[in-house]
Amino acid sequence: MATQEITQENLTQTVENSDILFLDFWADWCGPCKQFAPVFEEASEQHSDITFGKVDTEDQQELAAAAGISSIPTLMAFREGILVFSQPGALNGNQFDQVIQAVRDLDMDEVRQQVAEAEAAEANKQA
Repeated sequence: MATQEITQENLTQTVENSDILFLDFWADWCGPCKQFAPVFEEASEQHSDITFGKVDTEDQQELAAAAGISSIPTLMAFREGILVFSQPGALNGNQFDQVIQAVRDLDMDEVRQQVAEAEAAEANKQA
């Protein structure tokens, strides 16, 4: 599956409709982004069950700001609508394969429990 262009208009729907979603935040002028692009594209072709999206931070500045992007490339992964990975920096193929496998291997019941506990703790701090 080829990568999809992700914009502010289609981000929410893409996150909600993807079991696993990897987002590459990039810009045309960014050297490390250009190094990572073929790695990301190759992974998208090898893993047809995963959604791969690219966010052009120059074109989608509001989206990049809302996502807290301060360095590019930044790779984010969502699983069942939950952000489970976010890291700036270009990865090589082996590193990216390890991240993909780690996201696949997550126990989502455990992740949802951790999210609920973190939200409860935050609510208690504010109360």
